[in-house]
Amino acid sequence: MTLEEILGEIARLDCELVEITGGEPLLQREVPVLASRLADLGHTVLIETGGHRDISQLDPRVIRVMDLKCPDSGEASRNLWTNLNHLRPQDEVKFVLASRGDYEWAREVIGEHDLENRVRVLISTAHGLIEPQDVVAWMLEDGLRVRFQLQLHKYIWDPIERRR
Repeated sequence: MTLEEILGEIARLDCELVEITGGEPLLQREVPVLASRLADLGHTVLIETGGHRDISQLDPRVIRVMDLKCPDSGEASRNLWTNLNHLRPQDEVKFVLASRGDYEWAREVIGEHDLENRVRVLISTAHGLIEPQDVVAWMLEDGLRVRFQLQLHKYIWDPIERRR
């Protein structure tokens, strides 16, 4: 779709909130332009990024939802740590945990970068790899001021069915 076609479809849907996600949206060079155009039209715009692409180029009106990849993902070495310098209070940092080790790592990163006082922090579990109730218990035990979330799409749609 062209930029104009996307804008037309969003206008047709008459939605106030637009979240740009799926794969890594910042790999598409037109995404920052699309986000700015949507903000110009009065939309609340969120971009959900994997955290390994520079977010400083984004329009300040755009809410950044940035992953920090945990060690068990095999992607932690790709985290672009300078992105933390470009986060604002309305932005979010998300950790998806696969183990207790990932939780300990996330807790250290949250403390080291004072994320609880700078942005919204989200902690989620990798579906089927770690029990949500265990993570919530650890969060409560440690007094983390973060939000817990589930990957709802994994509960709404069977993960095996989605691959077909």
